[in-house]
Amino acid sequence: MTVRKRPSPALVVALLALFVSLSGTAVAAGVVPLAKRALSADKAKVADNARKLEGQTAAALLQKAGQVPGPASSAAGLVSIKQAPESLSGKSGREYVIGCDGGKKVVSGGYSTSGDVLGLDSRPISDTSWSIYLGNAGESAASVTLYAVCIG
Repeated sequence: MTVRKRPSPALVVALLALFVSLSGTAVAAGVVPLAKRALSADKAKVADNARKLEGQTAAALLQKAGQVPGPASSAAGLVSIKQAPESLSGKSGREYVIGCDGGKKVVSGGYSTSGDVLGLDSRPISDTSWSIYLGNAGESAASVTLYAVCIG
C-alpha cells in the first residue's frame, strides 16, 4: 500500500500564484471594476465631508468647537500657536528656537517663508522649545515666520 503525502502549504501557495499569473489579464479585468467602485466610494465620502464643512476654515471650525459644550470646547482652550518673525541672510543657514509661554508644552513646530528657504531639521529640544534649522539657497535675505504649537 502506498501512502501519499499531502502537499505542503508552500507548494499550495506557489501553485496558486502560478495559476493567477498564468491567467494574466483575465483576473485583472475582474479586479479593476472593483477598484474603480472603491475609488468612487472614497470620492463620495470626501464630497460628503466637504458638504458638511460648508467651506469653513480650520480656524472657524476650532472657534465653532469652542462654543459647543463637551470635550471639544475644553480642548479648544488648551491649544495655542506661538509665532515669531525672523530673517535669514542669503546663502546661509541658521538654527532657530521657538518656545511656548509659561508652563505650556510644545507639540509641534514649523515655519513659513516667501523666499528660497529650505527646512533642514525640525525637532523638539525640550518640553517647551522647538528647534528649526533653515537654509537660504537664494542670494537675498528672506523673512521667515516660526511657529510652535503649544498645549496646556
